[in-house]
Amino acid sequence: VPVVLRRPWCDSFIAERGYFGNGTRTRSDTAKMPSSDPLPPKESALFRKILKCYEMKQYKNGLKLAKQILSNPKFTEHGETLAMKGLTLNCLGRKDEAYEHVRRGLRNDLKSHVCWHVYGLLQRSDKKYDEAIKCYRNALKWEKDNIQILRDLSLLQIQMRDLEGYRETRHQLFKLRPSQHASWIGFAMSYHLLGDFETAMNILETFLSSQTMDTFDYKHSELLLYQNSVIQEAGNHEQALQHLKDCGSQILDKLAVQESKGALCLKLGRHEEAIPIYKGLIERNPDNTEYYRKLMEARKLSEPAELIEAYRAMQEEFPQSFCARRLPLDIATGDTFKTLVDEHLRRNLRKGVPPLFVNLRSLYRDAEKVKIIGKLVECYYQNLMSSGYFSAEDAANPDVRKEPASALLWTMYYLAQHYDHLRESEKALDFINAAIEHTPTLIELFVTKGRIYKHAGDVLEAVKWLDEAQSLDTADRYINSKCAKYMLRANQIKEAEEICAKFTREGVSAMENLNEMQCMWFQTECALAYQRLEKWGDALKKCHEVDRHLAEIIEDQFDFHTYCMRKMTLRSYVGLLRLEDVLRRHPFYFKAAKSAIEVYLRLFDKPLAAESAVEELDIENLPAPELKKLRNKQRKAQKKKAEQENAQSKENQKKEQHNKKQLYQDGDPEAPQLDELIPEKLARPDDPLEKAIEFLKPLQLLAKDNIETHLMAFEIYLRRNKLLLMLQSLKRARKIDASNATLHSCIVRFHQVLEQRLASTGDTAVDPSVRIVIDRERENLFHGQSNAVSLNDAYLKASGDDCDAVYEAAKIMYTLDEKRRDEAINLLHATVVNKKIPLEKATKMFLLLKSGYFGECDKHLAAFKQLCQKRYPLAVVFADVTATPVATLTTTQSSNAENTQTTVTDSGSNCCVMATSEQQTPGKQALADKSAKKQKNGPEIKAN
Repeated sequence: VPVVLRRPWCDSFIAERGYFGNGTRTRSDTAKMPSSDPLPPKESALFRKILKCYEMKQYKNGLKLAKQILSNPKFTEHGETLAMKGLTLNCLGRKDEAYEHVRRGLRNDLKSHVCWHVYGLLQRSDKKYDEAIKCYRNALKWEKDNIQILRDLSLLQIQMRDLEGYRETRHQLFKLRPSQHASWIGFAMSYHLLGDFETAMNILETFLSSQTMDTFDYKHSELLLYQNSVIQEAGNHEQALQHLKDCGSQILDKLAVQESKGALCLKLGRHEEAIPIYKGLIERNPDNTEYYRKLMEARKLSEPAELIEAYRAMQEEFPQSFCARRLPLDIATGDTFKTLVDEHLRRNLRKGVPPLFVNLRSLYRDAEKVKIIGKLVECYYQNLMSSGYFSAEDAANPDVRKEPASALLWTMYYLAQHYDHLRESEKALDFINAAIEHTPTLIELFVTKGRIYKHAGDVLEAVKWLDEAQSLDTADRYINSKCAKYMLRANQIKEAEEICAKFTREGVSAMENLNEMQCMWFQTECALAYQRLEKWGDALKKCHEVDRHLAEIIEDQFDFHTYCMRKMTLRSYVGLLRLEDVLRRHPFYFKAAKSAIEVYLRLFDKPLAAESAVEELDIENLPAPELKKLRNKQRKAQKKKAEQENAQSKENQKKEQHNKKQLYQDGDPEAPQLDELIPEKLARPDDPLEKAIEFLKPLQLLAKDNIETHLMAFEIYLRRNKLLLMLQSLKRARKIDASNATLHSCIVRFHQVLEQRLASTGDTAVDPSVRIVIDRERENLFHGQSNAVSLNDAYLKASGDDCDAVYEAAKIMYTLDEKRRDEAINLLHATVVNKKIPLEKATKMFLLLKSGYFGECDKHLAAFKQLCQKRYPLAVVFADVTATPVATLTTTQSSNAENTQTTVTDSGSNCCVMATSEQQTPGKQALADKSAKKQKNGPEIKAN
């Protein structure tokens, strides 16, 4: 019976086990299972040749042989031959004919397990796994002990995570083939995945006790480690440790043995036993931070002084270890920290370690440590400029050698990153400019300068410097990707594609090739860029492409169900299954899903008009002579369009034939062809909310700890007018962060909708049972406030220090009572005046004022803009720009909440443009003058 595998390279796996390349049963196996409608010897020989042709992928020859059997009047309706012909046709991409023949064969021989099996294979090739499982079960009714059908059924069951069914099928296979290793392993794993660890351990123990081996190979070693992992998951740590001690000599992965032993000793409280294990692991790899932490835990050291002393000893024992010097900095405080970080900084600045700031960035959560680091590095800079030493004491000591010339460069590089992190962009630019003047060929300097401009709000200048960086080394893929990402943040999609084309396959557009390579960072950034440019269809296309990539990854696990069992890579296999179960928790999917949901909500609120409707609207307003001209123009355009479509159709046919040819050579010819993603169609969905829910469901299941998931769910259900689902989303969001500003906005809107629904009658009236549920939650949700205004005022009073809370409260204040407009605007203005708020939050408030949300407020807008120009002199969004009809201000939120770039985008050309007026803002002019003065001698720092 033939078995179609998903990938051609899997053929060798099956061939080694006595099956044909595509899983077709060998002659000896077929002979054991007589057909329910047997053929005479001559036709039977032809049927075996059909199987051989199928195995050799000689599909046309197989069809000719099938025709010979079916042309015989006695066998024109022979079910199994018709089924095999259908299977062969499926391999040639003729799916409709394939289904017709297989169904016809099945109708003529309903009791044939071969026909049911082939029908299941057809369903499986179309990824209709539930239907395929039904077909396999029907096949087993007529041939209950057919091993191949049972194997295929078990693969589908584990793919669909039908673990109960998988256990039953593996049990049946175990009873039929108790001598095969895979039968034992699969049977044990079925219990393991169900959480029945005791039974799984018993099966593995029985299997291992029956093995007699003189030498222990990799497979046996992996099986023992898998057995140990099952014992650990069962919670039997004592037994697991003893098992490792007993079988350690048989296991080849010594590192895994030592790591497991150390972890088990700590769990069992055997700290003395764990100490030599972790010392040995550190000797093996002195730069693994986890080993150091575990060693300190084993030595029961918890006091900072004790830990620092222990790390000091480790530094002497492992002088080249970076971790031994870095880890104490997390614990130390005060003068001790100053001494340790001084030593660490000097050592790495002297050596010239580019990622030094990245390594120390986690210390910047502590304001006191930031001050100490800043003072030390500033002192280094002053002394290096004046004497070439890190300190005056070193300069006075004749035994201390002068620092290398590069030390000054790396000190300036560090200070630039230091001030950039603190968002002191002017100082950061002074230092990075001085560093570039010192060494104009160091790529990291240009990348950092671009990053400074990005954080300062000038993404156009950031792109310029990243482009400069990648031009210095065009073979560096990292810099190339970074430059493309900055371009996408600036909405320069075409330029980003051209940059990426340097590393993509020739003859194919970069966008297509990046999609083939599943380059999801590019596609998510692309989707966000299209969304900012209001190209909704293109944005949705990129989101759907990311979704398809994840679906393909989930699909690809099919290749490993048999392979991992045979190669005995069981721990990795279990890890793979658990990863696949939560795959859509990945940030790439969250970004794409969020973007898609936002676009679908926008399309629901403001649907795009059909193209024909737009044309008709224009025609109605035209006079007769112009209408006649327009008609002639339209006829010519239609004729030209028809010619183009005809040429395109021919081109597509050629392309399709080429793709099919490639598919037979490289890919899976039986894989179902997905619908083409056409932006125009995607931008005009029949039910945008239903499409949004398709992206939301995986997030509700796998990203339920992220408050944004529930806020997006609320927005969808609000538009669907589902009160209970809105309430459910709000309750889930409150459990995560009850003080969230956006959540407050959602609660107020829910209050308004609820009051309207309660006051209504007829079809829109609230069901009594629904009302009971909502009444139970009123107190918790609305905090006893009787109306939306008092609810908003109470929230503002409680959270007035949070600028996000002020932003949302001001919006709601104006929405509920337009008379309080000035009060709402003054709230936003006062927030910027009284607090040092991040650039992205100020930008958000400015764009709200500019959008006309509060109506005409030019005076307030001008005052707010002037204030922000002084506060954020480099930010493009606050610069004086000449207004043009196509220019729109947009804000780009990066993955890091602090990294926001504001750009002026030209919707027509997909790229950023800024027309600066002749008179620069005072802050920017002063900064330019200041930079020009300091360029020669480097930045100045006051002595501390």
